[in-house]
Amino acid sequence: MLDRHLRPVIDPPLNQMGRVIARNGGTADGVTLLGLAVGLGAAACIVAGEFALALVLVLASRLADGLDGAVARASKPSDFGGYLDITSDFLFYGAIPAAFILHDPGVNGAAGAVLLVSFYFNGATFLGFALLAERRAMRSDAHGVKTLYFTGGLLEGTETILFFVLLCLLPQYFAPLAWVFAGLCFLTAFSRLLLAAKVFRD
Repeated sequence: MLDRHLRPVIDPPLNQMGRVIARNGGTADGVTLLGLAVGLGAAACIVAGEFALALVLVLASRLADGLDGAVARASKPSDFGGYLDITSDFLFYGAIPAAFILHDPGVNGAAGAVLLVSFYFNGATFLGFALLAERRAMRSDAHGVKTLYFTGGLLEGTETILFFVLLCLLPQYFAPLAWVFAGLCFLTAFSRLLLAAKVFRD
């Protein structure tokens, strides 16, 4: 919901940084993998109860996630780069809730499990829509120039990162926050299903 409104603000500085990284020999895939490593480091910190450090690493990871596309645009974008980016994102998005579950299974287990199911379902509707959109040669740059077709929704990347930030700031409230966010994820997924039924029904 917020992504398209943030793009005009964050894209210019990201693109400038991306050009600097590309000129100095950095690659988009390298930035993607670095961001993933930092994100998994954040998950490890959560398991260990180091929530302040986890917060810093989550933000650093998402900065890298924004930079990899900027580096690609400044050098040579590739389909594999887009594939690596989306798979790395999904691994990161699953690792953070899993880390909270591992940190305190008794308190966080049920809510965390439902949250992961909602992520899985929402991700499936997103990727399925992107696949059919590609088959129909649909294009949209509302979320920036992407390898995949991005559908909007109630919850997008910005909302998820804000949720992770909130979890790191208030880890004792993981369970109630996870229940609420899972419900919103299911709502987003079902709304995308309805959109797909409207767009792709022959």
